[in-house]
Amino acid sequence: MTPLSRPSRGDARVALLYPGDRAARNRCDPAESRFAALFDAFAAAGIAARPAVYHDDFADEVEAQLHAVDVVLVWCNPIEGGRRRDVLDAMLRRVADAGVHVSAHPDAILALGTKDVLVASRDLPFGSDVHRVDSLAQLESELPQRLLGGARVLKQHRGQSGAGVWRVERDAADSTLLKVRHAQRGSEEERLAWPAFLQRMAPYFEPASGGHMIDQAWQPRLVDGMVRAYLVRDRVGGFGVQAVNALYPATGAEPPPLPGPRLYYGADLASCQGLRASLESGWVELLRERVGLARERLPLLWDCDFLLGEPDAQVERYVLCEINVSSVSPFPPSAIPLIVSAVQAQLAGCKEAASGAR
Repeated sequence: MTPLSRPSRGDARVALLYPGDRAARNRCDPAESRFAALFDAFAAAGIAARPAVYHDDFADEVEAQLHAVDVVLVWCNPIEGGRRRDVLDAMLRRVADAGVHVSAHPDAILALGTKDVLVASRDLPFGSDVHRVDSLAQLESELPQRLLGGARVLKQHRGQSGAGVWRVERDAADSTLLKVRHAQRGSEEERLAWPAFLQRMAPYFEPASGGHMIDQAWQPRLVDGMVRAYLVRDRVGGFGVQAVNALYPATGAEPPPLPGPRLYYGADLASCQGLRASLESGWVELLRERVGLARERLPLLWDCDFLLGEPDAQVERYVLCEINVSSVSPFPPSAIPLIVSAVQAQLAGCKEAASGAR
């Protein structure tokens, strides 16, 4: 098969879509992607998988490729190289409507992968004190009262890598000022007067940025780290543990430490068995029902970030921080066998459906 030829169903039944340029698409080399180990695992299981390197400039070409497979696994951030996912999401919806299983489907991303999920789930066991803010005027009206109870974290509707996530608290030394820090790497704490702060937040209320923000109570135990649970549909495939993450507070006159690495573990990590049991025995189902997502639309790979809340009767409590669905990578190697098994089951379902249609 040449790199630009359309695969037949007998050639490739699975496509892995991820962003790249024309040269990367022409090479069509699984070994140079972030997913080489996953490609190898599919091959070992007898599943023909091919790269579907994507860019808006050749979206029609990628769409033609996807119409010839049964399953496409998608890795593409909400904003990638300055481009939004609008063209890609419209294309993926057409492909899904034609009978190809798309994961994660754009509808699943909207249900799970935006900060709105924090509002939808705020009364569930992993929820917290969260409010939706629909305008700059509402922010100006409501935030001062909430800040009397402690720091808050404002989050834009959709983003990645800490973009549009701000820790805000009153300046104890000057009531006219706020202490503000952006979660993007390299950001420093600032002291802003209310007008300057509101001006800083204004772009997040533009329609292109979702038109609203989410206001979540600061979790003091952030200093104890964050746990990322990697899920393959409703099964835990592994964990990522990060001891120092974005918005880690400063100590005295010292600046806050830089975020540390995320360390990856299998699903059997002893310290996270309580979280695993909660997710697999009910939390995923509660969340799925709450956001109105059909069970078959659960992503083949997604993750949930949890902070530690105040223990309830000596039992560790986890607070949902965000959910990642659009581009979950890297992920622990322990998730790969589960992904392969889930794709095998999906392919079997596709084959059964095709037989029934004949």
